[in-house]
Amino acid sequence: MPERFRPGLVLLDLDGTLVDSVPDLTYCVDQMMLQLGRSPCGEAAVRTWVGNGVERLVSRALAGSLDGRPNAEDYARGYPMFVELYTQHTYEHSVLYPGVREGLRWLVAQGYRLGCVTNKAGGFTEPLLAHFDLRGWFEIVISGDTLPEKKPSPMPLLHAAEHFGVAPEQALMVGDSISDVKAARAAGFWIACMSYGYNHGEDIRDAQPDVVLDALPELAGLLAGSAAPPSGA
Repeated sequence: MPERFRPGLVLLDLDGTLVDSVPDLTYCVDQMMLQLGRSPCGEAAVRTWVGNGVERLVSRALAGSLDGRPNAEDYARGYPMFVELYTQHTYEHSVLYPGVREGLRWLVAQGYRLGCVTNKAGGFTEPLLAHFDLRGWFEIVISGDTLPEKKPSPMPLLHAAEHFGVAPEQALMVGDSISDVKAARAAGFWIACMSYGYNHGEDIRDAQPDVVLDALPELAGLLAGSAAPPSGA
């Protein structure tokens, strides 16, 4: 990434980047499993399975592995159960990561234009953003079902770049997983990743993003700006 880069657009992922949503996802996965007469999966396993949308999470839970596939009958029974559960328990135990509000406030104060690009379905994305009072920070929100393809496809990122009228090489994606890295590389974006997010149990550094951050306000040391990140929540 160029020194003191000033992108024309900053896109941010949601789960694993801004919000730790695993506690609620785990509750819903485990309740689904119990309703199916099966053993719950637990949070440690769910943390390695999230990041590719609800459909893949349900498939992984039912198969019991990251790359497994359940039989069609199990999925047909389990998926509607999970959707109903997660609709009712989208944000009861989810939390913002430290520094998220400070980082977003600094970006907006410096005049950066922001978008949110997530693989979470819109029916869950919008309530989660609203609950944490984040929606107003973003000029555009692209959910997993907004377009025909989602990350790691570059389509959502390129759609956002076109929306803002920004060339991909002048845009920055901030995420937490190899899907974010692959999407950014394919789209021609720069990519920064959070060290704490969801990457299927693998160190995000192995995916070779342009930079790895421990907290969102660290962008202030990388991007062109005129002030330090504001203090306070």
